[in-house]
Amino acid sequence: MTATQDRISSLREQLVAWRRHLHMNPEVGFHEHQTAAFIEAELKKMPGLTVTRPTATSVLATLKGGKPGRTVLLRADIDALPIHEENTFEFASKNEGVMHACGHDGHTAILLGTAKLLSEHPQDVPGEVRMIFQHAEEIGPGGAEELVMETDLMDGVDVVTGLHLNSQLPAGMVAVKPGAFMAAPDMLELTIKGRGGHGAHPEEAVDPIAVGAQVVTNLQHVVSRHVGAQDALVISITYFRSGTTHNVIPDTAQLMGTVRTFDPALREQAPKLIERVVKGVCEAHGATYDLRYEFGYRPLINTDWVAAQLKDIALETVGAEHFQDAKPTMGGEDFSAYLEKAPGAYFNVGSGSDDADSRWPHHHPRFTLDETSLETGVRMLHAAALKLTGPQGT
Repeated sequence: MTATQDRISSLREQLVAWRRHLHMNPEVGFHEHQTAAFIEAELKKMPGLTVTRPTATSVLATLKGGKPGRTVLLRADIDALPIHEENTFEFASKNEGVMHACGHDGHTAILLGTAKLLSEHPQDVPGEVRMIFQHAEEIGPGGAEELVMETDLMDGVDVVTGLHLNSQLPAGMVAVKPGAFMAAPDMLELTIKGRGGHGAHPEEAVDPIAVGAQVVTNLQHVVSRHVGAQDALVISITYFRSGTTHNVIPDTAQLMGTVRTFDPALREQAPKLIERVVKGVCEAHGATYDLRYEFGYRPLINTDWVAAQLKDIALETVGAEHFQDAKPTMGGEDFSAYLEKAPGAYFNVGSGSDDADSRWPHHHPRFTLDETSLETGVRMLHAAALKLTGPQGT
């Protein structure tokens, strides 16, 4: 075992303690006041770090190394989700209706551990390492967009990286992919306006539920009949609400959904295709509609050379038996905002195991982590900080 591995292993209890404290005290996006205060206090215990608050609920730690080199940004997201936790372990959420159900508590603990390691040996670090504990990843337009557009965080940054724990990968695995990795998560809201009436006499009404059902069915034809089979597009209607009782045809129906794609041109085309279907179905049945379409985060496209270096780092750090090429996912991530300003890559670290009952999907009320994944995350980010700040060519 190397000296660095020994140091990371010695952090095991601290990583778990940080993660469990954060898990017990979750806060949703733009309200992470206690979370940010905790992170700031922990960072100020570490020598050699300059700790600042770019926004009210984000924290930045900066380390200037002992050698010339690049400026690298490492990122962890810190916000939780509005989910009622169903886990019963002793460190379950104490904040009713709020839960770390996506691993951000683990991401934060990993970056705190990385900061501690780097701060103990700044002479080993080329260049400059900025470590951003970012607020509001789960809420659009996203904390990354605010940091990129309204602060000087990205000024002089040469490369950016970060990780996401993944419960569907075995703990200890690392997965990296060049190019398109995560989709743009766009959103639609649709109100179908019919004409209410008695449930016994539908001929006298315009039933928005029947129209809405046709809209849902026909929107799937956008994917299957208007988009090439080689192009990825997902349209999911996830909310359909209408009516008050069993014998009244209502006036309106409300629908919401998400639209996911990687390709910018297809992303621009999607709302036009969707509205064409909505308009045609509504007109055919005598209904009208209001459609609101909102573009979310950009697709996350990893820079090839950074992804290649992260793969090399993983092979050196965890070994070929713990590495796999990542598959693209239709999930969204506001890490894409950083990639508008600097080359970079985002990667996965496995956090799932049957022993830890941590195979639950992200955003599930039983979601949790195999905490051995925290050490893997620190090993990767620490090695990435040292290599990516260095003088290696692209």
